[in-house]
Amino acid sequence: YMGHSECLFFFASFVWRPTSREKRMSVSPSASAKNQKDGFASRILCVGAGYVGGPTMAVIAYRCPDVKVTVFDLDQKRVDAWSSDKLPIYEPGLQEIVEKVRGKNLFFTSQHEEAMREADIIFISVNTPTKMHGIGKGRAADLKYIESTARTIAEAVRSGHKIVVEKSTVPVRCSVALKKVLTACSKETGAKFEVLSNPEFLAEGTAIADLLNPDRVLIGCSQTPDGRNACQALCEIYKRWVPAERIITTNQWSSELSKLTANALLAQRISSINAISAICEATGADVDEVAHAVGRDSRIGAKFLKASVGFGGSCFQKDILNLVYLCYSLGLQEVGDYWYSVIQMNDYQRRRFSETIVKTMFDTVTGKQIAIFGFAFKKDTGDTRETSAVPVCNALLDDGAILTVYDPKVTEARMVADLEEAAAGNEHLLSCIRKNLTVKSSAAEAAKNAHAIAILTEWDEFKTIDYKAIYEQMTKPAFMFDGRAVIDTAALREIGFSVFAIGKSYTGDDNL
Repeated sequence: YMGHSECLFFFASFVWRPTSREKRMSVSPSASAKNQKDGFASRILCVGAGYVGGPTMAVIAYRCPDVKVTVFDLDQKRVDAWSSDKLPIYEPGLQEIVEKVRGKNLFFTSQHEEAMREADIIFISVNTPTKMHGIGKGRAADLKYIESTARTIAEAVRSGHKIVVEKSTVPVRCSVALKKVLTACSKETGAKFEVLSNPEFLAEGTAIADLLNPDRVLIGCSQTPDGRNACQALCEIYKRWVPAERIITTNQWSSELSKLTANALLAQRISSINAISAICEATGADVDEVAHAVGRDSRIGAKFLKASVGFGGSCFQKDILNLVYLCYSLGLQEVGDYWYSVIQMNDYQRRRFSETIVKTMFDTVTGKQIAIFGFAFKKDTGDTRETSAVPVCNALLDDGAILTVYDPKVTEARMVADLEEAAAGNEHLLSCIRKNLTVKSSAAEAAKNAHAIAILTEWDEFKTIDYKAIYEQMTKPAFMFDGRAVIDTAALREIGFSVFAIGKSYTGDDNL
């Protein structure tokens, strides 16, 4: 991915109050005139039109009609998609909000210079993937897009005072590095920057609901007059629809670490209940009953205690690896090992599921058709980043299975690309992907003549399918492997399926 002199910021009734150092700078008449001319009280720019930037800016534009919101992305195809009737990402409620504000106070562009110069607040919402090469590879976050964005901002903004907001998930103290880059690159221009941390806490599939009614909004700032003023300016934006008591302000480092910690704790709960699911299968206990019993304890609560084939998505694994790298960098070996075990348990759960399929189907899946229900990492999204479907599908393909895959939101091109990337040059596996993978347009089509079904995404439609009709068109004995606990196991056994469900004992001889 990738001025003007002192600017008067109007966010609702709040006015930016410059420090004594800044008062020596004159107010830019051109900026003030421009504000009055187009009717916008202030302007926001977001760099990055992805899963975070696009929905976040759409909601800000929706809730702040007097604020001009521009989203910049280098990918012209992505920009065009945001300007079309088919958005580049799927989120319930997103299309409706975008259509209400697009062209009014929400705009998408692949040209950044003018947008950066006129913006009062610039959000950075670019990708921070895990490094695949060099120091920290496999764990540390790759900050090349963050740094290049900072340099682009400094180059475009020639004067004035800008608020730059970290929206991307970043390592602790990244805001300091970002401020140094901005300051170093703008020494000759005199432009001033204040950096805030404002991490996102969105769950894909409920992102719009999370934005409209957040549990909290977290803003971290430097503990200086300039930093607190910038923080207050951003607070006033959120106060348009978020109660003041839900807006938390901290220093920058606490904000950055809070984001990593939140995702680490959520992933830890999933890995914990998945570990218990293995015990349940071995002993005859039911993981859903265990989760319900312990979840009634008010100290524990019921959320994120749903056993499954494993967690996925863009944040959990990446953020835990980032936290692990931070621990090791600080010499906290035992702490790093502890958090890394969360990922190891997730990998174990995926591996255990695919091995169970092979073992249950008489220790061989060679030449057998297995219908894969779901490829996205969770329901109500087309996102496949770190989806459990990739390691499970590749393990089955590598063992000789023929896969017929159905997902209502994931394209065939995306599935193939993800599987091939994970194959990492394994020629045998790549050949299997090309020859033995077929994408179908419905669950019924995927299951036709299949020896087994494996549910890897908890799409609601998989709960209401006519499984009796599905069973009749399958090869017998017909197996069902529920990796998301979405089916009625007793009802499917009654139909004739041989059923395995995560966290529930499997006798191995029912309907065989």
